[in-house]
Amino acid sequence: MSLSLAAIWRISRRDLSTRIRGLRLLAICLFLGVATLAAIGSLTAGISEELSRRGQTILGGDVEIGIAQRQANAAELASMRKAGAVSETVRLRAMAIGEDSLLAELKAVDGLYPHYGSLKLAGTGTAQTPEKGEIYIGPTLSDRLGIKQNETVRFGEATFKVAGIISEEPDRLGEGFTLGPVAIINMASLPDTKLIQPGSMYEAKYRIKLPPQQDAAAVAKTLEAQFPSAGWEITDRSNGAPGTRRFIERMGQFLTLVGLAALVIAGIGVGNGVGSYLASKRASIATLKVNGADSGVIFRIYMLQILTVSIGAILVGLAVGSVMPLAIGWVAGDILPVAPGYTVHPIPLAVSALYGLLIAIAFALPPLARARTVPAAGLFRSIVEGDSRIDRRSLAWVIGAIVAIIAIAVGTAREPLFSLAFVGAAFGLLLLLTGIAWLLRIIVIRLPRPKAPLPRLALANLHRPGAQTQALVVALGLGLTLFVTLAAIQTSIGNEIKNSIPERAPSFFILDIPRDGTERFTEMVKSADPKATVNMIPALRGTIVEFGGQRVDQLKELPEGAWVLNGDRGLTYSAELPKGSEVVAGEWWPADYKGPPLISLEAEVAATLSLKVGDSMTVSLLGVEVPAKIASLRTVKWDNFGLNYVIVFSPGSLDAAPHNMVATLTVSKPAEAVLAKALPPVFPSASLIEVGEVTAQITTLLSQMAQAIAAAASIAILAGIAVLVGAIAAARQSRIYDSVIMKMLGSSRGQILGAQALEYGILALVLGLLSLGLGMAAGWYVIVQIFDFSFSPDPLILAITLIGGAGITFILGMVGSLPILAARPAEALRSL
Repeated sequence: MSLSLAAIWRISRRDLSTRIRGLRLLAICLFLGVATLAAIGSLTAGISEELSRRGQTILGGDVEIGIAQRQANAAELASMRKAGAVSETVRLRAMAIGEDSLLAELKAVDGLYPHYGSLKLAGTGTAQTPEKGEIYIGPTLSDRLGIKQNETVRFGEATFKVAGIISEEPDRLGEGFTLGPVAIINMASLPDTKLIQPGSMYEAKYRIKLPPQQDAAAVAKTLEAQFPSAGWEITDRSNGAPGTRRFIERMGQFLTLVGLAALVIAGIGVGNGVGSYLASKRASIATLKVNGADSGVIFRIYMLQILTVSIGAILVGLAVGSVMPLAIGWVAGDILPVAPGYTVHPIPLAVSALYGLLIAIAFALPPLARARTVPAAGLFRSIVEGDSRIDRRSLAWVIGAIVAIIAIAVGTAREPLFSLAFVGAAFGLLLLLTGIAWLLRIIVIRLPRPKAPLPRLALANLHRPGAQTQALVVALGLGLTLFVTLAAIQTSIGNEIKNSIPERAPSFFILDIPRDGTERFTEMVKSADPKATVNMIPALRGTIVEFGGQRVDQLKELPEGAWVLNGDRGLTYSAELPKGSEVVAGEWWPADYKGPPLISLEAEVAATLSLKVGDSMTVSLLGVEVPAKIASLRTVKWDNFGLNYVIVFSPGSLDAAPHNMVATLTVSKPAEAVLAKALPPVFPSASLIEVGEVTAQITTLLSQMAQAIAAAASIAILAGIAVLVGAIAAARQSRIYDSVIMKMLGSSRGQILGAQALEYGILALVLGLLSLGLGMAAGWYVIVQIFDFSFSPDPLILAITLIGGAGITFILGMVGSLPILAARPAEALRSL
């Protein structure tokens, strides 16, 4: 019998309750997954769009040119001014000195600053460039040093009158990461501070305001081509905060993958929900078949129902996900770099909807295919027999949907290999748990049968026909694994910061110590603490302009992961191998080496650039190119808080270049307070960085990242719980049949409940141990391979997490068993 599409839709619509009873699990699982993906995608797109929209203000111009440790020469300035109006700023770290001292970001600006946006002061609104001898300070600097408006603060050898407290710095986000609050002075006041000396660490920035309709990217390329060896770092308005954008996009990609994993987990719930729903429709399906409906008609009727509910759930998920960025922005506050406005972003919403539809197809087709291909009599027998057959056409659709999911995940990713590995791991975990479920059933079948009835019945429930062991193992295994993984990650990060950092971290990093003041500096430190440890090395900054015979400015695109080629980098020279380094290729030069310049390069950077011992590398310092050969490759322990650089030159190579020294100090607590007050007045050009404040910022950042991961993963946990509930619901009809038979044979409710409690207890115990191993492995990978920390989870927290997760699972299983106990034998038998 064949029916028209209108007739099939009429039957489908009448059979589908408006309350979608039976397909609620399908709707809930798809809603959770799609809403999560839509929210993450919309938030990422919203922030990126806001960064692009405010690109000129964030950057401070249409084109920005950054130069380290020098200002532009006359020829460079002339070329910039040909392009448009040029505003110059100079930015450096310096100590703000009042009654106490505090590291600050001192910024000197000219009369054209800012080209776009407004500099605003608390209480007075928009402000002009401060007058010579005046200063604007940030509110943190005012609070920490107790300095108010019209009072004075000292930077270097100049004393300034505080003319206002900054409420808005228009180009703050474009300035990147800072170690202290900002203070703004007039460019004419900068020489009075005497902070800019040969070798001082500072950065000059030139913001160009172009005529309307001028192509900023083309201007940037032209200027770069005119001065290929200048060591410039050029940015245009299309990407005003490249570091922020890169971080947001990568974090968004990672969270999208976590959301996709949650949707895949929800897909199991989709399959369980559809299977349970079709089980409740056995009589209807059998009746239709007896009346002449073929497999195609059955398939179309129930596929229309499933698609209708799926599309409804997806649309609601998209609606909720599209407005979630507003709620996230309100809750997150200043954590986000910019507040995303409310805009509907079609691409992430379309991708989320496509993911949801593909998941629905991949997981709903198998139970639907089984229902359409089983004869009417077989449908009734499957109540106790179960069935796992799926026809080839449906199998091809399922495989096609899975391949499409992987293709979209990889094709839309910034880092395709990472995405492929992540998706592969998610599907691998599902396959592993499926295999474990199969193995568990085989083991239980071959175990000796206990004589006691309750254990015997509990073990039989794990492998009998129609048992939901596979769905329960996957749901419980995924949920508990996620619980353990999150606990391992968060406690390891906490222990890394709490235990490891204080053991090896110095008290201070000191920047810009004058070369001729090193002896006096060491004397002051030793007088404050005779047992102090002082590690001092030269500090320079340079730009790699050539490597392995390739000019950087002639490359069409940089090698993947070649961050070292972006702008200027810190470097040093040394006769001895720096602490925390180990030579893995080549040889370290003799202490008295006096030959041509040699370089020791960090091994991972060398691998990224495909460099080996003997290859060439040229570094531009203050506009002068220094060619050298790579003498050795070395690994570096970056987490030891020592002084180390990617590039180390041989002694004598850079001695003539103007530079200062940097140092780490490890002193007692009383000496920290003494030196924090004594050093800044004597060494006004030096900057003291308290390691405690830096670690606090790192702690905050890592905590925020962990919270974001936990928030996204919590959706996966909710999906896992939904899958577990669905598995329990899918098994309800066969369990009611078992319960009725047992009651007729004289079993009490307590005995039936006890058998099911033992069954869930066995599952919780076995999968708890399995999830502990899987979760620890996943946590280890994230902590060691991604964060590069030591893996040190808290055993007590892990135990509490595991017991709590298993307990929740056990309780859900028992609560799901209560309706089974309430079934009346006469009613149940009549409904079978």
